[in-house]
Amino acid sequence: MQFLSLLLFVPMLAGKAQPVRSHLTVVSPLSEFSEQWNDPRYESCNTAALATYMSKQERDVIWILNMARTSPQLFCQTVVKKYAAYSLNDELEATTWYKSLVTTMMTMKPVNMLEPDKQCYSSAQCHAYNSGIKGYEGHERHGSCAVKEFYNGECCDYSNDEAIDIVMSLLIDENVPSLGHRSICFTPYKSIGVSIQPHKKWVSNAVLDFHF
Repeated sequence: MQFLSLLLFVPMLAGKAQPVRSHLTVVSPLSEFSEQWNDPRYESCNTAALATYMSKQERDVIWILNMARTSPQLFCQTVVKKYAAYSLNDELEATTWYKSLVTTMMTMKPVNMLEPDKQCYSSAQCHAYNSGIKGYEGHERHGSCAVKEFYNGECCDYSNDEAIDIVMSLLIDENVPSLGHRSICFTPYKSIGVSIQPHKKWVSNAVLDFHF
């Protein structure tokens, strides 16, 4: 599993009727780590469920981030501590960055949930798309993307296209001494836009734009 990221601050059953539920039961993207995440209480973290301008993986990034932000200890115990085996990276648990993430999440207080925002998405989508075409790595924008720029904090992740891998890459923040991506992901921003696009060099890149 490669980690490369950049950041920037600024019904009815037979013979027995079942009660009608007011919402559709959705399988959590973290269910493979623990069935606890399928508890209906965590469906509220799926704030981007109706944001159909984003792909499923993009919406799942927000859902996973919200679960990590609002239930950090459970996320650490059920996801972080199993991620090395999930990612087939036996050496991950021994790294300084992984160990520090465990410490951070086991001691941190919950953070508010993020809401999807179209303007943040437009900003992220333009940058991810253009960076992918050029094979660019970084935060600098030109032309129409400069006009669409809308964020107070930004994370760029490279080589991952699955939501869980993108989130874990940013939270582990391997080889980033400042742990800036982790800091941004746990900052009490109010809104977010996520775009995952092909990348000429890294196959895929994800841009997360956060706003207060």
